[in-house]
Amino acid sequence: MKPLLSMKGATIRFGGLVAVKEVTFDIRPGDLFGLIGPNGAGKTTCFNLITGMYQVSSGEILFGEDCINGARKLPPNKICELGIARTFQNIRLFGALSALENVVIGGFLRSRSSLFSALTLMPPAIKDTRALEAKAMEYLKVMDLEEDAHTRARDLPYGKQRRLEIARAMATNPKLILLDEPAAGMNPQESEQLSRTVRRIRDDYGKTVLLIEHDMRFVMNLCERIVVLDHGEEIAFGGPDDIRNNPKVIEAYLGEPV
Repeated sequence: MKPLLSMKGATIRFGGLVAVKEVTFDIRPGDLFGLIGPNGAGKTTCFNLITGMYQVSSGEILFGEDCINGARKLPPNKICELGIARTFQNIRLFGALSALENVVIGGFLRSRSSLFSALTLMPPAIKDTRALEAKAMEYLKVMDLEEDAHTRARDLPYGKQRRLEIARAMATNPKLILLDEPAAGMNPQESEQLSRTVRRIRDDYGKTVLLIEHDMRFVMNLCERIVVLDHGEEIAFGGPDDIRNNPKVIEAYLGEPV
C-alpha cells in the first residue's frame, strides 16, 4: 500500500536550534497514527511542517505523489485543499459565531460558492449554504454537539470546543486529519468517548488520523502505530506494545510501562 503521507528526513532549524532532525515515517491510508514525546520534542513543529506553516530546512514531505514541503513549498491553504486538515493545541475557533457557523465555514473550502457570496446572500450561494448547513449538522451530531449548534463557540465548555474543532476540520472533507492534543483537559469519560469518535471518523468516514497526545492511555488504546520523538529526533517506532516496552521511550518519556 502506498503511503498517504511521507516524512523523508524532515529537518527544520531556527537559527542554531535544530527543532526537528531528519524525521522519517510513512502514514498509510486508514491509519490511526500517534506522534508522542515529552514537551519540546518537536511534535507540533512536525504538524506545522506538514501543514505548511513552517518550511523544512532539508528533507521533504510528500502527500500521495505531491511534494508539499521541500523542493516544492505549498502554502497552508493549498495543502488544506489537497486534503489535510488540522486542529490546534491552542483552540482557534470563531468565538462570536455559533458552533454550526464554525463548521459551515470549514465546508466552504469545497463549495462552488465563496464565503463572500454567502455573506452577501447571493442567490446561488443560499442553496449551497443550506447544503453545507445540513452536512455541518451531521458532523456536529458525530461529535455529540447537535444540541449546541446555535451556541456561540466561546460559550461552549473547553471539551466541547475541542470537539467542535474536529467537526470543523471534518467539514473540509480531508483525507488526513491532524489532531493536536484532542483529549487535553478532558476527564476519563470524555476521553473514552472521544476515542470511540475518532475511531468512527476512520471507520465510517474513511479518514486517516495523525494525532499528538500526552494522555498515554488514550494513545495506546487508540493508535495502531506510533512514532516517538525526543529533542526533535525519532527514538522509536512501532505498535503500542513495542512503544510501551521500549527502554529508550521509558527513559525519555513514559517513566514506566503503560
